[in-house]
Amino acid sequence: MRYELVIFDNDGVLVDSEPLSNRILSGYLTELGHPTTYEDSLRDYMGAAVHRVHDLVRERTGQELPEDFGDQLHERVFAAFERELQPVAGVEDVLANLVAEGVPYCVASSGSHERIRVGHRRTGLDEWFEEEWLFSSEDVGKGKPAPDLFLFAAERMGVAPERCVVVEDSPLGVQAARAAGMDVYGFTAMTPAERLEGAKGYFSDMKELLGLLD
Repeated sequence: MRYELVIFDNDGVLVDSEPLSNRILSGYLTELGHPTTYEDSLRDYMGAAVHRVHDLVRERTGQELPEDFGDQLHERVFAAFERELQPVAGVEDVLANLVAEGVPYCVASSGSHERIRVGHRRTGLDEWFEEEWLFSSEDVGKGKPAPDLFLFAAERMGVAPERCVVVEDSPLGVQAARAAGMDVYGFTAMTPAERLEGAKGYFSDMKELLGLLD
């Protein structure tokens, strides 16, 4: 494999959480008086940290979301994870192949460390990741589309950015990877390829990924 580190986004790439998360987020924003459809949520917030929700609501309405918005959102999302969350189909085969080939990998997610851990426990992916391979926007000053998170992950894993490859399914994540000077492949199971412009390649089924990375 021509890369020395594979950096995975988490939501939508490792765990099939985007449908659940965006259904809950759109419903909660609507409940708070900011009408938001599921499609609106995917377009505006997929792949983003919760501060982006605060920022966009403030920018569009001049209003502030409740101080406990993030905590309440996470509580609802985690409850849905415990009931319904599944791993992305085929991702465990990808991880098994990386282990067999001795290729290091990690997670760099806009979600919190707690969100990553809850999702991995529910889906069994915790067996594939050491704690020190999990990186969150909580670890850096700026989340995606800033490159900070990916650069932080590469530094901690001891690999130069140009030797890393990122696997992403959101426009913000692709932008962040490109800004970090890393190759990025776009997972199009939920996001059309045209919205992931700038990726080096695209795939809609996890079984296709390893062929792109070789």
